[in-house]
Amino acid sequence: MAEKNAPETIVPIIPSGTAGPLGILHLPRLWTKLTLGNAGLLPEGYHYCGQGYDQLTITNLGLDKDALLAFVKEQKPTYVQFEEYVRKHGKTDAQTITIHNEAIRGYIHAPELAQKMREELGVTDSHLSQAVLLNMLDDLALLHKRVNKS
Repeated sequence: MAEKNAPETIVPIIPSGTAGPLGILHLPRLWTKLTLGNAGLLPEGYHYCGQGYDQLTITNLGLDKDALLAFVKEQKPTYVQFEEYVRKHGKTDAQTITIHNEAIRGYIHAPELAQKMREELGVTDSHLSQAVLLNMLDDLALLHKRVNKS
């Protein structure tokens, strides 16, 4: 049981395959991770802003990473405000979004990592390598473990 007044950490279970009103995949998850990270609520070992989908999204949208992180830390925007910032400071034309979304959907984990994740998650489909799906299953497994801890 957690100490009184000690904040619990929150598993960001919004998958990378989710989009908000702008239609940009991973953006809701990125906002969630940044928001939780700034509040000290990400689980131990969780990347605040990692080199995978987080960096891919920032790069594909032409955003300045330092400015984006500062905006979220200082302004504590709602998700709609975050999307507005992205719209004003990044590339959100239809072609950019399509290319970005295809990159998110099409990313496949390296064979060794995918195999390790499948084994840890109890996934029996030896062909499942799609990063969006395996990452989501990993988050759900972490949530299950935390909720059902003794």
